[in-house]
Amino acid sequence: MTEKTVDMIDAVFDISGEVVPTAYAYPLWKALTQHLSALEEHDNVGVLPLRTSSTAGGLVLPRRTKLVVRIPRQLETHIDTLAGKSLSVDNVPLQLGAIKLRPIQPSPTLHAHLVIGDADETAFLHAVTTQLAEMNIPSKLICGLRSQLSIPERTIHGYSLVIHDMKPDASLRLQYAGLGAERRYGCGIFVPYKAITDLE
Repeated sequence: MTEKTVDMIDAVFDISGEVVPTAYAYPLWKALTQHLSALEEHDNVGVLPLRTSSTAGGLVLPRRTKLVVRIPRQLETHIDTLAGKSLSVDNVPLQLGAIKLRPIQPSPTLHAHLVIGDADETAFLHAVTTQLAEMNIPSKLICGLRSQLSIPERTIHGYSLVIHDMKPDASLRLQYAGLGAERRYGCGIFVPYKAITDLE
């Protein structure tokens, strides 16, 4: 069993703040690792995209927005180090509050905000189908919008993706393993999804 298929758990933090920068993924990761460097030692650690709304000044954080960090269980006893910490996300303040550990639950429909892949949608879906077959996960896919994510020195491209009609075991394995690279920036992380007709 590789590190990418080990048992994972979600650490859910209360957060307070008004906005985050539009390109917040990289500075948020750096702010987290300044307080807990052990996060960088695990490629399968992921920071789920924040729930935000866009404005001219950046991304607004709704009051009940949570910060969710997906971690291997071996970090479970360390992650509470982040509770109560003040972060500077590209000079924008973000305060972490209480933490709750949430087991990952199977769901027949999963969604990822951004899976890195080829610009051609057909090639992207072929590559994803191949990866899922290697994981012994039957695949029924719905490809969403193509988007990009800027980090220093490069831009990450990919598509949102829904996988549906999944058995519980396959659903858990995909949520544990994810697809593709850059999970620390929110890529390739799957979460339960209720409405496959809405891919925003």
